[in-house]
Amino acid sequence: MRGTAPDVGRPGYRAPVADALAPPGWPRSVAPPGSPSWEKAAVSWLLDQCPPDYRAHEVLRRHPLVLARFASHHVHAALAGARSAYGSARRELGDQVSPEVVDAALRALEAEGARLARAAREVALVEEALQGHRWTQKL
Repeated sequence: MRGTAPDVGRPGYRAPVADALAPPGWPRSVAPPGSPSWEKAAVSWLLDQCPPDYRAHEVLRRHPLVLARFASHHVHAALAGARSAYGSARRELGDQVSPEVVDAALRALEAEGARLARAAREVALVEEALQGHRWTQKL
C-alpha cells in the first residue's frame, strides 16, 4: 500500500544496506562490507590469496579474521620473495641465461610484484572490514 512504512517488526525483515560501501582498492570479486553474504565472498577470495592447502583447514573458513591474518603474512612473504629475486636476478642468472631472458624475467617479477602489492592492500582492507571497520562516502 502506498505511503505506508515497511513492516520493520515482521519476521525475516531486513533493512536495506545503506552503508555498504567499498573503499578504494577493495577486491573486485568481494561485495562491499556490510552487504549480504560479503563475508562468504571474502573467505573465498582470501583463500585464493593463500596456498591451496589452506582450503583443507575448516578453522580458517569458520574464522575469517584468522584467515585474513594468515593471508596477510603469506602475501607479504611472497612480495618479499619477489623483491629479493628481482634484486639478485642479474647476479644469480647472468652467467646462466642470456641478457634477454634476464630482462624478460625481471619484467615478469615487476608485474608479479605489482600484483602482490595490490593483493597486500586488498587483504589489509578485508581484514579491517572483518574487524568491524566501515567506510563512509566523502563529499
